[in-house]
Amino acid sequence: MASTRASTRDRVVVIGGGIGGLTAAALLASRGLEVVLLERAARVGGKMREVVLGDRPIDVGPTVLTMRWVLDEIFASVGLRFEDHVQLRPADILARHAWPDGATLDLFADVERTADAIGALSGPREADGYRRFCRYAREIFDIVEAPFLRAERPTLRTILSTAGSLGASGLMKIDGHRTLHRALGDFFSDERLRQLFGRYATYCGSSPYLAPATLSVIAHVEREGVWFPEGGMYRVAEALAAAAARAGAVLRCGAHVAAIEDGGGRAKGVVLEGGERIEADAIVMNADPAALRSGLFGQRPARKAPSDAPRSLSAVTWALVAEASGFPLLRHNVFFSADYEAEFRDLFERGALPRDATVYVCAEDRWNAPSPELGGAAPGGARDARAGERLFLIVNAPATGDTHPPSSTEIHACEQRVFHQLRRFGLSLRSVGPSPVVTTPADFDRLFPATGGALYGPASHGWNSPFARPAARSKLRGLYFAGGSVHPGAGVPMAAQSGRIAAQSVMEDLASTSRSRAAATPGGTSMR
Repeated sequence: MASTRASTRDRVVVIGGGIGGLTAAALLASRGLEVVLLERAARVGGKMREVVLGDRPIDVGPTVLTMRWVLDEIFASVGLRFEDHVQLRPADILARHAWPDGATLDLFADVERTADAIGALSGPREADGYRRFCRYAREIFDIVEAPFLRAERPTLRTILSTAGSLGASGLMKIDGHRTLHRALGDFFSDERLRQLFGRYATYCGSSPYLAPATLSVIAHVEREGVWFPEGGMYRVAEALAAAAARAGAVLRCGAHVAAIEDGGGRAKGVVLEGGERIEADAIVMNADPAALRSGLFGQRPARKAPSDAPRSLSAVTWALVAEASGFPLLRHNVFFSADYEAEFRDLFERGALPRDATVYVCAEDRWNAPSPELGGAAPGGARDARAGERLFLIVNAPATGDTHPPSSTEIHACEQRVFHQLRRFGLSLRSVGPSPVVTTPADFDRLFPATGGALYGPASHGWNSPFARPAARSKLRGLYFAGGSVHPGAGVPMAAQSGRIAAQSVMEDLASTSRSRAAATPGGTSMR
């Protein structure tokens, strides 16, 4: 059964309702196109998910928002103000970090407060190293923002052109030729600080021992602003969905796209699992390109898929309601492993769950106040302490959910190690709500097929990794990519930016097609 065209407007089908797909749908609909977004899950959001334990929603995807200017600009493009739809709290403490030797360190949004904290932990030379690191990361960001973050298909030439304007040292300032861990040695002698700032590689699902030092820009991005949405991160997905619907897009959940149809060398429409056909003048695919490559959308379009690439990390996560005592938790907390390099060898060389893992704990009912039992103010937004609080725990895992998924025995052993490790740090957790929700690489692979559970697309390893991600325009005309697996990269603002780039590419190509049609028609006029 084929869908009928409701109008003579160009129709765009968006496959997937993640942040990239929602952004593209909102922008394209606001430009007057007929937009149909098809999401196979029951709710939109993609990796921005939440689960409900009892009556309490818990974010089980991204937990913070950075680069809010991306969403500010996107909402402004559709005639809205982001802050009118999502209330945001700025974070003054970015995260609390703890090591097995008993040391702790808070990172602040303010550079000097962090420098003072580092000085107290490691001495004045390390504090000065942090200030130099901040300047270094800012320089990289200034170089790559325009030619990389905002470009449809960045190339080494465009980056070099921008860097060259800064002089002969411009190329070196990007620092793509060194690994992140090696570059950090220029600023920090304390291995704990190299571990802390090397962790930014995991924001892209990568290893600090293999990722380029260019990823230091993430540290700069965090210092520029971390925001907590009131009500949780999922409110961002809801706001984007509402903006898309307000602009005229049709959002259909529970709509599983079984095939992308092509003809005449271009994408022509999609076929749903039940047989419904929807014609399209353009298709935006907000799914990992691996799904296209593996034939999940048909064998013909699979031939036009990007080449395979090493996967980024997956994770094992726990969402629970628990009473927490002992360690003074903040909103974001990182408990480091004793041997960081061994942890990443387990992940990327052995392809196994780490024997000693770094554990991230998000205490979603806390803002920046320590635990009340340790003398601090009550955590902002928390319920009665007897009811427990919402917690989300993450450890990195290899993306082998489709090939060698960890067994239930291995997952149980990992859980035992994680909670025992937290007790060694002084943090006791007693579950008081419904059974925790555990998500494994195999579960993530089911949620995001053909990925093995990889949560960040391809790994960002090697100097050329920033240029290796697929661009918005695919090799099949009329098919476009959006999402955290493609350029410019993983994370909420990057995924949103990918949707904006995809929408811009669609508009440019449809306008070009309209001009071509008009030129081929006697007496025709171009419609822009």
